[in-house]
Amino acid sequence: MNRTVAVIGGGYGGVAVAKALEAEADVVLIDPRDAFVNAAASLRALTRPDWAGNMFFPFETLLSRGRVIRDRAASVDPSGVTLASGEHVAADYVVLATGSSYAYPAKPGSDATGDALEDLRLTHKELLQSDRVLILGAGPVGLELAGEIKEVWPGKRVTVVDPAGELLPGFRPDLAEELRRQLDALGVEVLLGAGLETQPGTRAGTFGPFTVTTADGGEIGADIWFRAHGVRTNSGYLADGRLTPLNAQGQVPVTGTLNVEGHDHIYAVGDITDVAEAKMAGYAMQHAEVVVENITAQLKGGKPTATYRPTPFPVILLPLGTGGGVGQLPSPDGPVLAEPAMVSAYKGADLFTGRFIEKFGPTV
Repeated sequence: MNRTVAVIGGGYGGVAVAKALEAEADVVLIDPRDAFVNAAASLRALTRPDWAGNMFFPFETLLSRGRVIRDRAASVDPSGVTLASGEHVAADYVVLATGSSYAYPAKPGSDATGDALEDLRLTHKELLQSDRVLILGAGPVGLELAGEIKEVWPGKRVTVVDPAGELLPGFRPDLAEELRRQLDALGVEVLLGAGLETQPGTRAGTFGPFTVTTADGGEIGADIWFRAHGVRTNSGYLADGRLTPLNAQGQVPVTGTLNVEGHDHIYAVGDITDVAEAKMAGYAMQHAEVVVENITAQLKGGKPTATYRPTPFPVILLPLGTGGGVGQLPSPDGPVLAEPAMVSAYKGADLFTGRFIEKFGPTV
């Protein structure tokens, strides 16, 4: 009799675990959405709605043997998962892979693909009629959004504001210099150390001219604005403490084998873990490889021995449209810069669409 692996969350790490283990166990994938969302493509989906379907991959094409339950986890205990519907899914192994939430449009606001596509179409229309765009947040999301907007509409005025004093702190200084050079060439205005004294008087993503005041007394006029900050860990279903205490960021404590502390049959991957590293899709998929190896060993009567070690320095691929961008990648000699052509080839040209078509089949 096959043992059951319940995977909570169908994001980058969760789908990788579910896909890899369905030949070894009865896999149950739990997610409220009807499709895997390649969130890396969401900003391009906003600026190019005819391309937006490329970011959604129906779960029904993901698993050939496993089962998908479209519901939310309400609680987890050592015996399995209790769903919002009240159903309890008994499991021999559980993988927590619920990731994090982020402001729209970086991540869709709807669980239904059709509704998410309609949201993107409507917001695109609002953006289309806006000559001046304000982006709050000069992290990777805000800068990537600026690059996507400028590639489609070079004439729009795009201003990015952030109270931080520097671009991408923690990365090589020459990466920040190259990033600034490319942003200047695109005509993106980046105002650092510039918190807002007043907030926009319109909802994010809606057309409506407004003026805001910065902390130093300056004024910025725009027609539309987007929020590009404020990540939140999706771990509310663990708040009852039946499985494990959470840290201040709502993250789960894990061991080197990515077991949830105190449980040799429960694992966590991706943004929900307390691993000391940036929360990125690439890391979630690396976590998934470790967890798959460990659960496979346990299913065959062995012990989990694969461990995860974060890189000693941050890694990033930050596209600015299809052909530009900056990157910092690992090498035996330490972090190295990725040229724009490499950023484009690895990510910017299709934002991983081809990789997921190979894994799941056609998009919606």
